[in-house]
Amino acid sequence: MTRFQHAATITFLTLASFATAADRGPNVVLILVDDLGWRDLGVTGSDYYETPHVDRLFASGMHFRRGYASCQVCSPTRASLLTGKAPPRHGITNWIGAPYGERWKRNTPFEAAGYVHSLPAEDTTLAEAFKSLDYRTFFAGKWHLGGEGSLPTDHGFDINLGGHHRGSPPGGYFSPYKNPYLKDGPAGESLTLRLADETAGFIRDQGDAPYFAMLSFYTVHGPLQTTRERWEANRVEALAKPQPERRFRFDRRLPVRQVQDHPVYAGMVETMDEAVGRVLAAIDESGQRENTIVVFTSDNGGVAAGDGRATSSLPLRGGKGRQWEGGFRVPLAIAWPGRIGAGQTTDVRAISTDLYPTLLELVGVDQRPEQHVDGVSLGRLLKGGSIPDRPLFWHYPHYGNQGGEPSSVILKQDWKLVRYHEDGREELYHLTNDAGEQVDLAAENGERVAALGEELDAWLAETGATQPPMNGAFDAMAFSRELRKLRTKRMDQEERGAKRVLEADWEPDPTWWGSKPAE
Repeated sequence: MTRFQHAATITFLTLASFATAADRGPNVVLILVDDLGWRDLGVTGSDYYETPHVDRLFASGMHFRRGYASCQVCSPTRASLLTGKAPPRHGITNWIGAPYGERWKRNTPFEAAGYVHSLPAEDTTLAEAFKSLDYRTFFAGKWHLGGEGSLPTDHGFDINLGGHHRGSPPGGYFSPYKNPYLKDGPAGESLTLRLADETAGFIRDQGDAPYFAMLSFYTVHGPLQTTRERWEANRVEALAKPQPERRFRFDRRLPVRQVQDHPVYAGMVETMDEAVGRVLAAIDESGQRENTIVVFTSDNGGVAAGDGRATSSLPLRGGKGRQWEGGFRVPLAIAWPGRIGAGQTTDVRAISTDLYPTLLELVGVDQRPEQHVDGVSLGRLLKGGSIPDRPLFWHYPHYGNQGGEPSSVILKQDWKLVRYHEDGREELYHLTNDAGEQVDLAAENGERVAALGEELDAWLAETGATQPPMNGAFDAMAFSRELRKLRTKRMDQEERGAKRVLEADWEPDPTWWGSKPAE
């Protein structure tokens, strides 16, 4: 009896068509893009960004049109994906490095809550679960879950190329990278393509040995950098479209981008797509395509109000760091040729924590319910069946640098309740009728608000969610003055900057190595 047969359970037997006939399990390639918005792909509705390779990947499996990240910022989602636990349970509720406590200098009604600064060692990560099955494990790209003592190699990965404590690439997107875990390439080499090539090389080297490879792109996170050629091509394309009167709308606390026409960001999306194509080609060349599960997703919504303010997720409201759908909704697809039917789409909600139990089920081994307590397996859905409906929850006791507010959220069926910790107010939206969350229905649905609030309270208590402390130095009048300035001066600055990058004589920041690749 093989180890996979020995590990099989009743759940496995109901999904026997997923298991391979060989003694080895299927390979798994998990592609995680940083800050990629829900509408930043051709397959998800963009008519500006070009992503043919990713579009084909989505068409080859199941496309989750309502995929969600576990948080509206990066580190919490990354920890949730690897542990199967919601952010308040593992304690990483903000991006690691964000200020709080004595470092909190902003004039806000609350301070930011404290949070855990590295992936807890006591958790069995997804990589460790695969390693226990004799899989070779590989990581390339952004980690942002701790430094020395909490690197990918401390949490189950045999190989780490580029993963360390930083959340953005220290040397930018062209070599020299200034990355302690990735050797520099030739001057001007693309970091995004380099990470893809390293992943492709690992895949080709494995032969018949099973592997779990995680390609965790730094892109499309800031700094915004692309080649001059891509900037120029996308600049011309953007100017060929009808030009908007304004590209930003002030929403609550910051200007939020409403238009997809940033030519540098478009170049970054295209480079990411080319990189994905190289990895898929390596899987094909290895002869393992039908024995390889590929997952593609993002760690949070697109950046509409911070870190470059480069994209829009309309019709969804907001973006990265914010408590609305634009902050949580992300592209998500799972493909496995011959095992998961091609061309499937679903509106069933799925979230980052679901990937841990799903992948274990797909390879045909025991679940770890004591570990992935906040995820459910999507296996039956991928096979053509269904999974029970369940509520989704989020908790972010922080102020995002993209304008997000300390809040907690429950989404049940199609009703979304947002609770703000500053004043306890609650907003209620019906997402089918109001995808943009423009009509607050709380006042006329008191009983529903109360019921959802009780469920949210129970979840917050059960997960041990922390709350932000009051800011004793808060100056309400100064806060109001700052908001007025943001509504006027900042809005004008953003509009001018968005137009400037489309002008023929625009030049990148002089600290950028250069947008011309090496000859």
